[in-house]
Amino acid sequence: MKKTLWTRNFTLVTLASALGAMGGIAGGFALAFLVFDETGSTLASALVIAMNVIPGFLLPLVAAPWMDRLPRKPVLVAGDVINGLLYGLAGLYLLRFRFSYLGYLLFSLLLSSLDCLDSLAYKSIYPMLIPLGQEERGYTVAGMLYPVLKVLMTPVAAVLYDAIGVGWILVIQAGFSLLAALTESRIQVREESRMEGRRASLAMWWQDVKEAARYLKEERGLQSIYGYMAVTNGVAAGYSPLLVAFFRTAPGLTTAMYSLFSVAEFLGRSLGGLLHYHVEIPEKKKFSLAFWVYQIYETMDMCLLWLPYPLMLVNRGICGFLGINSATMRQAAVQQYIPERLRARVNAFEDMVLFAATGLLSLGVGALGELLDYRLCVTLAAGVTLAVCWGTIWKNRREVRAVYETKRS
Repeated sequence: MKKTLWTRNFTLVTLASALGAMGGIAGGFALAFLVFDETGSTLASALVIAMNVIPGFLLPLVAAPWMDRLPRKPVLVAGDVINGLLYGLAGLYLLRFRFSYLGYLLFSLLLSSLDCLDSLAYKSIYPMLIPLGQEERGYTVAGMLYPVLKVLMTPVAAVLYDAIGVGWILVIQAGFSLLAALTESRIQVREESRMEGRRASLAMWWQDVKEAARYLKEERGLQSIYGYMAVTNGVAAGYSPLLVAFFRTAPGLTTAMYSLFSVAEFLGRSLGGLLHYHVEIPEKKKFSLAFWVYQIYETMDMCLLWLPYPLMLVNRGICGFLGINSATMRQAAVQQYIPERLRARVNAFEDMVLFAATGLLSLGVGALGELLDYRLCVTLAAGVTLAVCWGTIWKNRREVRAVYETKRS
């Protein structure tokens, strides 16, 4: 009998993810415009983003040890229920009262904390919901879901923003979150408590943190993957303001032309996802393919701003195509490789490293853009990232290859 990806559990988790994403995209779009409309300040919007980084850096360390001892499904369901209630109350508030920037900062911080816990639980339980042998197809679906919904929901949110206002959009988002929680509650997965008859305590938490730290200390393959991904994602975050500045100042280029980058990446990502969904890559070729994708990706970034505009779009399309394929292989490989009892803690470590690197490197690349030509700045940053790839992924290729070639049993 041919194995299928679309089992009951996988269908339910995908539907729940879609419902949550649809509401989140619409609500996020509306709130972003509301903050600027009410304050008239880009700094005020930036402060919201900066505050949202704090939970993502701190909470994983606190919560992950407990998530590895307790069932994750209740965290998913409860998170969406609370999320729905908060958005519903916020929507009703805006329908009757004026916007408060300080209140929104606190509201945003609370939502970011919930999202952090929800993301940690999702990443830890998701591999358990994918049928054996269908891991890469499952992660391909997950990787394509948000970009596709963003393209569909952003124009809808723009229309709703003018037609019914932010308050009702948040009420609608609350409904999506509650539907997502109802869908997740129907997932059937066997999870056992690992409290071992002991009460929760600070000593137990610290013991679990040390266990994960010892595991990661011995895993040079995971260290290399996390190190490279932290640098490449952090540097990529720093490119964003440089690209905006370049398109605002370079003769013949416009902001609208820059906006087409996302379209080109989306098309490339969609084609790459469709290919990866239908074509199975042999285990022995995954590491080599991933490594060369990283080389091509960084080289594409190095030459991006030196190309004529049509080739820039081709460049972004190729990066989108390659990016989803390498990301799918990496996510499936890493999550299969990590022992299930350690998964939340190891994923928490990855999240903390990514948040820290994004904060520091995005500021560093942005500061470099104040000193150098924007094109030269992007080229140098991508060159450094390429060197980091060789110093991590290639230097420890035996250990990294072992991560990519581990099969779930």
